[in-house]
Amino acid sequence: MAEIPHFDIRNLTIAYGDVIIQEKLDFTINRGEVFVIMGGSGCGKSTLLRHLVGLMEPSIGDIFVDGVNLWQSSSEERNQIISRNGVLYQGGALWSSMTLAENIALPLTEYTDLKQKQIADVIAYKLSLVGLAGFEDYYPSEISGGMRKRAGLARAMALDPDILFFDEPSAGLDPVSSRLLDDLILELRDSLGATVVVVSHELASIFTVGDNSIFLDPNEKTIIATGSPKKLLETSDDPRVIQFLTRTT
Repeated sequence: MAEIPHFDIRNLTIAYGDVIIQEKLDFTINRGEVFVIMGGSGCGKSTLLRHLVGLMEPSIGDIFVDGVNLWQSSSEERNQIISRNGVLYQGGALWSSMTLAENIALPLTEYTDLKQKQIADVIAYKLSLVGLAGFEDYYPSEISGGMRKRAGLARAMALDPDILFFDEPSAGLDPVSSRLLDDLILELRDSLGATVVVVSHELASIFTVGDNSIFLDPNEKTIIATGSPKKLLETSDDPRVIQFLTRTT
């Protein structure tokens, strides 16, 4: 029997009121792969991510997570599914008035019954996973942009999610920091067995981390290509896809 996809998206329409952003989206995300959502500015990549995370309800269509229809399940079951997500937003979304330890402790305090000593151990472990061992007492303003992204990732992993979402993880980073973050994403996927969904327009990152992908077109308002980014570069005959994957900026 074939394995149930981690995510199965069927006939999905995403919209703001009467304004359709994307429609007739059909794709699957398999467990343990790095799946890239790509396309030009304004095509709805981040909006689609918010639907997958469970923050926005589809206008039309279904989102199945491990075979469970996310928006036809009970609110309790849906919250349980969403709690298995870890999300890294563009800026890291850390609270500037809190230390890194305090930021990571937030979801642990809110959603677990762990004691303070146990929480401290989890914080130390998560920071070590992202190369920030010993930085517990630093504030976000005291570390670099790349380090803030990694600290945000440590917080996203606080509850041991089985799927990690990244919204433009390389945005604002220099090429070296961006490559280090890409390597970290792959290391975490391999060591934790997590499924990773990445919204990105950065070609170096897309080709480095992507096992599979979809390409959203803002004019047709749907998916015009799917597959490994490297394979699409080699085989696609769609000029829009080729232009995107071969651009220099």
